[in-house]
Amino acid sequence: MTTLLLNGRVHSPVAPDATAMAIRDGVVVWLGSDDAARSEFPLAEVVDLAGAFVAPAFVDSHVHATATGLALTGLDLRTARSHADCLRLVAEYAAAHPDGIVWGHGWDETGWPDAAPPTTADLDAVLGGRPAYLSRVDVHSAVASTGLRSTVAELTAVPGYPPQLPLTADAHHAARAAARDLLSPEQRKGAQHAALDAAAALGIAAVHECAGPDIGGLDDWDALRSLDHGVEVIGYWGEAVGSAEAARALVERTGAHGLAGDLFVDGALGSRTAWLHEPYADAPHTCGNSYLDAAAVTAHLMACTEAGITAGFHVIGDAAVTTVVNALQVVADRFGGPAVARCGHRLERL
Repeated sequence: MTTLLLNGRVHSPVAPDATAMAIRDGVVVWLGSDDAARSEFPLAEVVDLAGAFVAPAFVDSHVHATATGLALTGLDLRTARSHADCLRLVAEYAAAHPDGIVWGHGWDETGWPDAAPPTTADLDAVLGGRPAYLSRVDVHSAVASTGLRSTVAELTAVPGYPPQLPLTADAHHAARAAARDLLSPEQRKGAQHAALDAAAALGIAAVHECAGPDIGGLDDWDALRSLDHGVEVIGYWGEAVGSAEAARALVERTGAHGLAGDLFVDGALGSRTAWLHEPYADAPHTCGNSYLDAAAVTAHLMACTEAGITAGFHVIGDAAVTTVVNALQVVADRFGGPAVARCGHRLERL
């Protein structure tokens, strides 16, 4: 059955004056004028667009569906204008949602009068023993209540752990995983639907889920892949490998389109965890974090290129960029530029 979309403004470089579109089995098969369309497809189902504009759908090439959905349905801290205002929003949300973990996102202390992030003690004073996970706007650090920190074994021995300030690096990943484990399957499914519904509302027909063990874990990944939704989910799995055999096996296990997405070489600027050549001007004690060294980056690219699989990294700081670029040169010298190009390796956040 063919469907005719008439009286529209169709975006088409092939037929820029077209006002009608014919669709058969989900494929655009014809563009032209309304009169010609009626003549060409006399038995088609007709939909009057009443002047609406028709364009190709968008693809969002980097999403985290569950985290996005939780940000949409949970506590939005982007509006907080001060340290005290942030804690007020937390208290109001907790009172309105008395059960389960308090999951929030979006606070940014750089614009607050005192420029001081919330602390563990701040949350405990508001929430008591209730677990809470509140990620910073850059999602590479988070303040966590004692109620959440206490659920993570050996957290104090993990890199990126301060007793009161927001967690970063591996400590943040561990706390986020613990917070995620406190979600029910219904909460996770609701968050994933919320994220994909929001994408569809913006004209996005497909998303690239950048998953991995430090993002949502296999349970979250498998749940998203089994979701029945109109928005297509194209998945990438960010986990380092050291051989072509390991790369093939991991793609087989996950069903991913590649071993890319958020495989972290470094963190983010806002959390002072992006890996820089020189110390931060406002944090001279650090050059940021390096999660994968040059040998690991090169090994991953080498293994994926040999296997013909897309590799990729999350990379922001200039030292991290240099590490990946140098590794790409090593791999290109080994396999040749065309072999590297065929794999479509990805650099996220660059």
